[in-house]
Amino acid sequence: MSATISTKTFDFLKKLTKNNNREWFTENKDLYTESQGNVIFFLEDLIKEMSGFDEELAKIDAKKALFRIYRDTRFSKDKIPYKTNFGASLGMGKGSQKGGYYLHIEPGKSFLAGGIYMPESSVLKEVRKEISLYGNDFLKILNNKDFKKHFPELNQDDKLKKIPQGFEKEDPMGEYLKLKNFIVLYSLKDEEILDKNAVKNFSKVFKLMKPFNDFLNTPFQ
Repeated sequence: MSATISTKTFDFLKKLTKNNNREWFTENKDLYTESQGNVIFFLEDLIKEMSGFDEELAKIDAKKALFRIYRDTRFSKDKIPYKTNFGASLGMGKGSQKGGYYLHIEPGKSFLAGGIYMPESSVLKEVRKEISLYGNDFLKILNNKDFKKHFPELNQDDKLKKIPQGFEKEDPMGEYLKLKNFIVLYSLKDEEILDKNAVKNFSKVFKLMKPFNDFLNTPFQ
């Protein structure tokens, strides 16, 4: 039977949200360690399941995939020391040069994501070129019935107001060329995270993202 996310893990995150300070965290380090272990165990099963449709994922180490819970507050006005979520990159991360997958576990705010997040300018330019040249192929993926049902639109954060330099102003793919991230998100209810079939259910959603990631990765193969 597949691993599951424990209600204890959720309870820990809820308590941490209310007590986000070093004193409480130190006193409850065992709760964190137990929750962290639970998420890693879950990730191991999820990676194994997802490797069935994306064999590249088999190389991912679940422990390394899980982001640190400690926040870097050096350059932030917000000095809260800990993240109130467990986030895991399955080939996707800030500045990544490849489309990948991401799992975010946070009471009331959990989600699955896929694509390329905050790519370097050289990567962004190549992806935009691919979209401009092969717009019909890109739209075919986005308009697939199952894909559109789960991901009605691409993430619009930091979208440019004008079509970037180097592209025609009348480019039919203009609205997509303005994007600075190429990401799809699928929000999860708390009960979906805690579901005993979560590994299989999440894997099915991630599998729908695979053609999208494959397209984004084409210029770099």
